[in-house]
Amino acid sequence: MKVGALLTSAGINISLCILFLSLYSVLRKQPQNVKVYFGRRIAEENSRLREAFILERFVPSASWILRSLRCTEDELLATAGLDAVVFNRILVFSIRIFSLAAFLCVLGVLPLNYFGQDMLHVRIPSASLETFTIGNMQERSRWLWVHCVALYIISGVACLLLYLEYKHIARLRLLHVSRASTNPSHFTVLVRGVPKSTKESISCTVESFFTKYHASSYLSHQIIYKVGKLQKIVTGAKKAYKKFKHFKGTTVDQRCGPITYRCGLCGASSKSFELLPVEPEQGMKKHDVKDSELSLPDKDCGAAFVFFKTRYAALVVSEIVQTSNPMEWVTSLAPDRDDVYWSNLWLPYKQLWIRRIVTLSGSIVFMFLFLIPVTFIQGLTQLEQLQQRLPFLNGILKKKYITQLVTGYLPSVILQIFLYTVPPTMMFFSTLEGPVSHSERKRSACCKVLYFTIWNVFFVNVLSGSAISQVNALSSPKDIPMVLARAVPVQATFFTTYVLTSGWASLSSELMQLFGLTWNFIMKYVLRMKEDSYFVPSFPYHTEVPKVLLFGLLGFTCSVLAPLILPFLLVYFFLGYVVYRNQFLNVYCTKYDTGGLYWPIAHYTTIFSIVLTQIICLGVFGLKESPVAAGFTVPLIILTLLFNQYCSNRLRPLFKTLPAQDLIDMDREDEQSGRMDDIHHRLHSAYCQFADTDDIPLKGVHVDRDADASGSSGESSCKEDTNQPTTSDISHPTLEGLPVNRLRHAVRSLSSIIRLQKRGLSPQPAGPSADVNPQTA
Repeated sequence: MKVGALLTSAGINISLCILFLSLYSVLRKQPQNVKVYFGRRIAEENSRLREAFILERFVPSASWILRSLRCTEDELLATAGLDAVVFNRILVFSIRIFSLAAFLCVLGVLPLNYFGQDMLHVRIPSASLETFTIGNMQERSRWLWVHCVALYIISGVACLLLYLEYKHIARLRLLHVSRASTNPSHFTVLVRGVPKSTKESISCTVESFFTKYHASSYLSHQIIYKVGKLQKIVTGAKKAYKKFKHFKGTTVDQRCGPITYRCGLCGASSKSFELLPVEPEQGMKKHDVKDSELSLPDKDCGAAFVFFKTRYAALVVSEIVQTSNPMEWVTSLAPDRDDVYWSNLWLPYKQLWIRRIVTLSGSIVFMFLFLIPVTFIQGLTQLEQLQQRLPFLNGILKKKYITQLVTGYLPSVILQIFLYTVPPTMMFFSTLEGPVSHSERKRSACCKVLYFTIWNVFFVNVLSGSAISQVNALSSPKDIPMVLARAVPVQATFFTTYVLTSGWASLSSELMQLFGLTWNFIMKYVLRMKEDSYFVPSFPYHTEVPKVLLFGLLGFTCSVLAPLILPFLLVYFFLGYVVYRNQFLNVYCTKYDTGGLYWPIAHYTTIFSIVLTQIICLGVFGLKESPVAAGFTVPLIILTLLFNQYCSNRLRPLFKTLPAQDLIDMDREDEQSGRMDDIHHRLHSAYCQFADTDDIPLKGVHVDRDADASGSSGESSCKEDTNQPTTSDISHPTLEGLPVNRLRHAVRSLSSIIRLQKRGLSPQPAGPSADVNPQTA
């Protein structure tokens, strides 16, 4: 690839970044986009922007950048949680280490690579990018010691910064645990694989087991049930209620007939809402409870939440094996209430290992199927191979700008398009594994996406390059350093364009929120729905963490071999630092938190990147016949692995479990202050599986109880009640016809049935016509 092709790709991506950043600075000021760019703040503060015309709203500005930079780490921790701080520290670490690497390698190593051979240098735009790599150095060059010294400095500083960050995040994790003094998950243990008995129920089995073996610390328990259709109906009713629960003090007239409005595209009219006729009272009572599939004694799933009197007791029970059969009475600390993934708690514990094998096999098959587009993309980067395989393109490829576009910009764009299918696929595989929490599922998907991108973006692109066609790749393990040493400097040009396309452009699209902006436009101007969506997304750690770590891998492996990538990487990390902080503060809502468990993933990936860089440099020094540089690289690899082992022994245990010392101190403090009884009282309702079945208060919503017959006449006969307060939030054209009274009656009726069945009772028939078999209820 020529330097001109790289400049073409850089020019396109810089133009897109400037365009997107300018558009964002304008679109974020528009009142109709407030839910897109300030979703978290709107959800928490319930604030609104003014609709008045202000000229400043249409002028691009950089004020959002200053606000993002002024935010401190404590404010970010309080706003977005510890995971957001961990992600921010990954970016800070990358900025620090690659700033040092860019200073050393661009000023010291890059000139040596460029003038490594006695040759006539052409103009830089026409020069090949390989002349800027270590491949341009002469064999047995006496300047290779500079590369070795740069490798030592980068590796040493990276390990030092890693240790400092690891220690800092471990301290934040301990503070995170101590500050959540009333967290119910510290007192709760999830028990799976409860053996079923024909003599007693699951609840009695759990109670008898823990009162026998943990009598001094056992408090109570809650059985987990597999819900059915009835619970889904109640959940749907709760969601429908949330659509208009904020219309406090609003008059809703049940006599409204069907209301029509026009589509924003075609102009056609349609009935948006139509009231159904009221069922007879007896017909409403005649429900077939058998269809609910909520016969709880038959739907016990062999799992329960067990509550203990102290945090230390819960920790001890979660860490030990309960019986001689490790597949029964399996215990672990329970996730937070909002983090529980209820549908996976119903899965039998004995089938989880089969699910893991199946998902692992599916991930590997998908990984190898992805080789097809990657191999095709590598063909685009090699212009000679492309002309041989597709001779009809010879006339087009002779044009200079077309050649630069095809080799410099198109391959990375196509690869990025294919990579968009990876996160949802890996999230699906992670769901099938059976994680018990949303955060565990997202963390598992993060690891799968990380392995996938490292393999397909780095190794497959390296091993499918033209240099590998000249050697027998991976013929034996000892040849791997030599294979990578020949391939990485050649493929560094593709990685540079990949950073531009997947890095710079993706950050611009992340800031723009293209999907949310498009959906908001359709809802407002096509469907004419004036009410914004109440859905606020959570941060996609499973896509962004692997992306940042992949760029770190590319930075380490190319820092000494092809330093030209470092300035582009630094721009990405600086821009990402600003963009992601802005998104955490304004857009994304933190629904659950892992407590900083993404940092061990980042740590081990960084250690892998450093060791891989050292192995590749060892192979390069061997190819260049520099025994001194190669000899000094071997102890550097050993020292890096020893450092990783020290971190694993010193800091990694703090991320695997909670320290008993801190938990005992928290227990004693709560007992001395008298808070322990209140905590025990709240534990009974902390993990309520059917939380949505409680009575829903509809206070403040006034229903006009006039004759419903007038509502079925086909004409709108709504009347405005001037005596009742109104709000400006009532903007949906069908809102005045909502059957609030019927919905309230349905929710309360279904809630009573659920509560009765939770207590082990059956609903009593309301009359002779409601003859329900209590065994099937």
